[in-house]
Amino acid sequence: MSDIKTVVRVKHPDIVLTQTVAHDRSSKVKSVSEAGTDPTAGKFFYHIESSDFHQFEDGLRKDSTIGGFERVIDTGDEEAIYSFEYTDDAKIISPVISAADGVILDMENDGSAWTMTIWMAERTDLAHLWEYARQNDIDIDLLRVNEYDGLGNTGAGLTDSQREALLVALESGYFEEPRNATLSEVAADLNISQPAASGLLRRGLKRLIMSSLKDDSEEPG
Repeated sequence: MSDIKTVVRVKHPDIVLTQTVAHDRSSKVKSVSEAGTDPTAGKFFYHIESSDFHQFEDGLRKDSTIGGFERVIDTGDEEAIYSFEYTDDAKIISPVISAADGVILDMENDGSAWTMTIWMAERTDLAHLWEYARQNDIDIDLLRVNEYDGLGNTGAGLTDSQREALLVALESGYFEEPRNATLSEVAADLNISQPAASGLLRRGLKRLIMSSLKDDSEEPG
């Protein structure tokens, strides 16, 4: 199997949180990949950086893709974790990627569009994302793509334990939105504690992301 890591840029005003970030230009949004999502509550967690959270939350109240929000915890002077509930107007990319057996390794909004780093088992699976974008009038650009010979040989320096944890989490539906498995269930499948499972997933994702960035920078031309 030849898996890939790819970086894409997707743009549409109804992709979740795009309107909010456009309202607060100082804000920076990233997904919290290791946060537990409650499938019944439909809550999704993001790490937010902003120099003016009043401005950011004003944007949330005006954002047609956000049905509700909560500031969960402050992680710094200008940083916090928020949980969000989406409206029916929201266009959500992650379920499309999950349905194609992909994983979003990282995502960031620059105020007008989302840049996503995605792992997929096969390059051809990208067609599902492009079809969703076509059907929903979403602008999408392929920025980079790196092909590898299997997840275990990506050059990311994954340990056997990290690779196993990522594969178990992927197969159980942990990376889907809403999640089909909790962190505790992944930990039980691995026969380790929940904190240990969280650490393996977090470090494994970090190594995959770092490897993707390193590989991108080393590409000729």
